[in-house]
Amino acid sequence: MQQSQSVLQQVSGKPEILNVIPAAAGPRLATARGGAIHSIRQPGSQTLTAENHFAAVMLAPAQRIRAALGSDRIQEYDAARGAIVIQPAHVEGRAEWTSTRENLIVAIRSESLLDLAVGELDVGEVALQPPAFGTVDLKALRLAELLKMELTQQEPPSELYVDSLITLFGIHLLRSYSAARKQPAEVKGGLSAASARRIQEFLHENFTRKMTVAELAAIADLSPHYFIRAFTKKFGQPPHQYVLGLRLSFAEKLLGDSNLTVADVAYLCGFSSQSHLTAVMRRHRHITPAEIRVRR
Repeated sequence: MQQSQSVLQQVSGKPEILNVIPAAAGPRLATARGGAIHSIRQPGSQTLTAENHFAAVMLAPAQRIRAALGSDRIQEYDAARGAIVIQPAHVEGRAEWTSTRENLIVAIRSESLLDLAVGELDVGEVALQPPAFGTVDLKALRLAELLKMELTQQEPPSELYVDSLITLFGIHLLRSYSAARKQPAEVKGGLSAASARRIQEFLHENFTRKMTVAELAAIADLSPHYFIRAFTKKFGQPPHQYVLGLRLSFAEKLLGDSNLTVADVAYLCGFSSQSHLTAVMRRHRHITPAEIRVRR
């Protein structure tokens, strides 16, 4: 388990966005849009001012938290499971807690949230309006639970999936906790035939490398939120699962048709290691690379 934890601690892109939270807090992953941490911390305190936006969702109840946001007035409150704290960029936040605290922390780069505001709400500025301490947000909790599952599994987390969840979390913040609360249009027709063909061709040519939701949405000429929903409607699965399927199919072909080592196949197909490929293939295809080699 310790080895799995060390793998999960590795981050990509611009990992410094998460450095304000101690490394010992828990597994984390940075993406192009921000980052996420599954945090379990013993009783203590923290003062934080960051140039990016942060939100924390409680995954277990905690009593007698003392906190202040943007002022010197300390408030004491009990946090239920699903309670959310939003700390906008450049606003000081302070907290003290007397029992073990488990939460999911989402960091979103200031420029990324602004990009979402322009694309989703057609506004050129972001003014987050944090709710009162103790406010429970069930939608944020659902996204937090999905992020926790991805960060704490045995195999390395999918950067594309985490980036997708952070994108949806950012849009939720804009829709629920900002001055502009316009609702995105519902997906009716999904991707057009031309857009679907473009994105499908791109994925088949680039599935072995890292990619972001923003990059894929731009190819389809859609906003990130609309893209995720339209892609899922068109192909019957979200982008990260589609990409994973392409990688696994390519790995099966290489394992059956070549004499490459399993480690080389894993690298060529976009997996972090031989053990990563083996774990994912066993989970999703119910077979291992070794078994494929025996059958050929």
